[in-house]
Amino acid sequence: MGWIGLDLGTQSVRAVLADAKGHVLARATRPLTSHRDGVRHEQDPQSWLSAVDAVLAEVGATELDGIAICSTSGTFLLTDLSGRPVTPALMYDDARAAARRDHIVDADPDRWATSMQPTWALPKILDLVADGHDLADRRVVHSADFVTAHLVGHPVATDTSHALKTGYDLVAEAWPTEAFDKLGLPLSVFPEVVRPGVELGRTPAGVPVHAGMTDGCAAQIAAGALSPGAWNSVLGTTLVLKGVSNDLLTDPTGAVYSHRHPDGGWLPGGASSTGAGVLTELLPGADLDALGHAARAAGPINAVTYPLTKTGERFPFVAPQAERFTLGSTPDDLHMYAAVLQGVAFIERLAFEHLETLGAEPVRSVSLTGGATRSGYWNQLRADVLGVPVELPAVPDPAYGMAVLAASGGTDLTGAARRMVRVDRVLEPTGQRLDDLYGAFVAELDRRGYRG
Repeated sequence: MGWIGLDLGTQSVRAVLADAKGHVLARATRPLTSHRDGVRHEQDPQSWLSAVDAVLAEVGATELDGIAICSTSGTFLLTDLSGRPVTPALMYDDARAAARRDHIVDADPDRWATSMQPTWALPKILDLVADGHDLADRRVVHSADFVTAHLVGHPVATDTSHALKTGYDLVAEAWPTEAFDKLGLPLSVFPEVVRPGVELGRTPAGVPVHAGMTDGCAAQIAAGALSPGAWNSVLGTTLVLKGVSNDLLTDPTGAVYSHRHPDGGWLPGGASSTGAGVLTELLPGADLDALGHAARAAGPINAVTYPLTKTGERFPFVAPQAERFTLGSTPDDLHMYAAVLQGVAFIERLAFEHLETLGAEPVRSVSLTGGATRSGYWNQLRADVLGVPVELPAVPDPAYGMAVLAASGGTDLTGAARRMVRVDRVLEPTGQRLDDLYGAFVAELDRRGYRG
């Protein structure tokens, strides 16, 4: 008995089987491949199905209480009415339709002027129409919905989380029909929308399959950051923050957007263009573990790098013109490494300060997940710069978050997480917040006009 969470990622499909006490009973993974051509990024949706079948067979559970699926936010395809694909999957970061953002904003500026982003699904739907796709007898299907339909044998509703970047109105909990009319998009092409956790159907073996959430929300569930003041910070190639607020946070800059909390309230957050990815560019082939040990021994340095890998920032401010810079001297690999780590920690601190100005509760704890948590030095540095305890969850896996969501059955997700999510370690701040260097870093961002 237990619950399976499936994570349909960019590079792999992962499955986690967990029991009611949060013990991981089995894991499985299968690789996925993508096709990139300039700004275009596609996957074959049929490849998801074979990978999902393989991981479920490997996990080998014969008696299950439920399944839930997360996938990359904004990835979708068009199918016919029976659920057969008529397009490849257009991936979350496919930027082919960036020029159509302004057309969407013009259709409803009050709704989308500060929230609509060029890589969201809605601009790409318009682009498919412009390329000759007739939406008659077609359906917009998000990647998790496509896999769910495969498991239960019929087309299914989507969830509020996956629907967000397709233009769904989370406040009204409805598709914006008037705006879609102006855009020439028939409402019939868009799926029914339900709250995460709702049962969408059953497998031939009778296992309930529940509506899931996007991968960022799934990671937040796995981290147990589901009450106001608790946050999840996912640091990998980029930096993503997710938290909880009782009221919807309105950000006039468009840097922060919110999902609905399955238990009520909101899940605000944002995705920065900064992160650990810049280390690969600045220090190709370097032994990052060795540099981490050396940085711990050396302590903080008087230099900081704003760690962008490409032009443009999305969070905690929106600055399409933003470029990487370094304050102070970085004469060797160790200094370059430490300057990047401090820069990411500073952006993280600035993000939380921005969220608090919008009305979020003060940060009381941060759960750290993502590949960068391998660095014990970086974990401690982030606790110090933020000035709050940081927690390292025992199973920081989006697939595990979906197992928790399935276990909730659509009711009391926070309670399910309290029973199942365990913290491996807590790191307390030492008091070294690097306030002077942080102040100089923020002043430089302002001097360059990045923060408006």
